[in-house]
Amino acid sequence: MTTGTPPPTAPRRSRARTFVPLAIAAWAVLEIWLLTVVADAAGGFTVLLLLVAGIVLGAAVMKRAGRRAFRSLTETLQQMPGQPGAAADPPATASGGRGNGFLMLGGLLLIIPGIVSDVAGLLLLVPPVRSRLGRYAERSLERRMRAATPGSLSDAFQQARIHRPDGKVVQGEVIREDGPQPGARPDEGPRPPLTP
Repeated sequence: MTTGTPPPTAPRRSRARTFVPLAIAAWAVLEIWLLTVVADAAGGFTVLLLLVAGIVLGAAVMKRAGRRAFRSLTETLQQMPGQPGAAADPPATASGGRGNGFLMLGGLLLIIPGIVSDVAGLLLLVPPVRSRLGRYAERSLERRMRAATPGSLSDAFQQARIHRPDGKVVQGEVIREDGPQPGARPDEGPRPPLTP
């Protein structure tokens, strides 16, 4: 007996779900191979010192970037309109807080043991590299947001969707009217719970 509905199809596996685990495995094998090559050439103690130095430097970089991000956030919140002592118009975005994400990523890459990750982390500590990557990321994000189709993630915050128990989706809009409703009685305090 058929119901007229097509049979459910399995979702197609994305390329990222296929290639990201393979890339991580290849990266881990490359890191281990490079560590053994360096250990053969310079000695195991040198490799241990490199790994410890990377962890210490990465932790310091992440701590500094976190403090910069927190300071930038508090300054932004203090300059919001309506706060005491804030300017009437919102301030322009300060460039001091830019690049914290890439700085934190560089610190994380330094903490991860390995030669390739340490080199990538050190490259992210160089300000021109961070600014160039930041500009590229901004352009890429703007391009994706312009090309986004209706109903995608960019549209998700503009609609309210209610999922009913039977699985149907009801699209709607929440309209809030401030003030007392006509015919509503004033609040008389706590009410007893409703019992069936």
